[in-house]
Amino acid sequence: MSPLQAQDNKFVVVLDAGHGGHDPGRPTENGYKEKDIALKITLLLGAELEKNDDFKVIYTRKTDVFVTLKDRAKIANKADADLFVSIHCNAHHSQASGTETFVLGAKNSERNMAVAKAENEVIFLEDNYEQHYEGFDPSSPESTIAIGIEQEVYVEQSIVLARKIEDNFVNKAKRKSRGLKQASLWVMHNTYMPSVLIETGFITNKTEGAFLNSKSGQVKIANAIKDAIVDYKKELDDNVGSGILGTEKLDTETVETLENLPLVYEGITFKVQIAASSKNLATKPYNFKGLSEISKVKVGKLYKYFYGSTSDYNKVKQLQEEAKSKGYTSSFVVAYKNAEQIDLAEALKSAAN
Repeated sequence: MSPLQAQDNKFVVVLDAGHGGHDPGRPTENGYKEKDIALKITLLLGAELEKNDDFKVIYTRKTDVFVTLKDRAKIANKADADLFVSIHCNAHHSQASGTETFVLGAKNSERNMAVAKAENEVIFLEDNYEQHYEGFDPSSPESTIAIGIEQEVYVEQSIVLARKIEDNFVNKAKRKSRGLKQASLWVMHNTYMPSVLIETGFITNKTEGAFLNSKSGQVKIANAIKDAIVDYKKELDDNVGSGILGTEKLDTETVETLENLPLVYEGITFKVQIAASSKNLATKPYNFKGLSEISKVKVGKLYKYFYGSTSDYNKVKQLQEEAKSKGYTSSFVVAYKNAEQIDLAEALKSAAN
């Protein structure tokens, strides 16, 4: 069954409260426990979703118990879920603040890698972790990059949901957003559905920690996530048959509000191929339904025509949707490296190295 389709008329959401049991999560000086706050937000979120008959909610834990990262993904896959949502709190030695929502991806900044390392290190608390995680080392950048590849097919949908969540944190919960990020997090590895990991704020920040530890704060966070999930499902329903979630609905104002980091792949140039023809056309807007920034290359007897040129994968997907809206319905993204066209999947992988 397609991951874009709800099963049995129910949209299945797996809610994952981070940490638990003998794994308290991030340490704090003010007594707040990540495992407790994450669970309370998760249960509030689940209760709100369950009020809607369109949703079926499955929890990786509903009490203070330890669940391995591997089993969290297993629960989601067994349920054939439509979404996997993992709830956490952030921590830092400074008074850093703000929400972050992560999708699984190979592109890691130093900061994102630090988050990935911290969230993945719970593996060491598990029995026989060497056998369970196939040599995965949470301290190794190579390991954390490698786990992102299998989930690549779901990244686009995950990004749509993540942006809705961060948008709601800003506009509805009135929180500071640190944006959407990509990192290699094991809890989302091998989850065969769109997946996000939400850092609801910093429990090490005096003000934000108190907010997250309060019932009113937890309700605001839970409702912001709930509304994003409901909106995400509605967008899916509106796009049935199109096979893709359109990023055109994410306006630039929303993205700027989120201070979103572009998904830039250094050394890679993405373009949208809109046509191939034996005709040598001038690359002017009047020849291409008003589209500007057209380029062409001759391959054999054919001319290939491209729209746009960017190293930002998010941007090129938006350009593709724009081209489709102009009538180029079969347009697709291509990748170039050192002026040579390469396979798109290879481009997304190689850029991580």
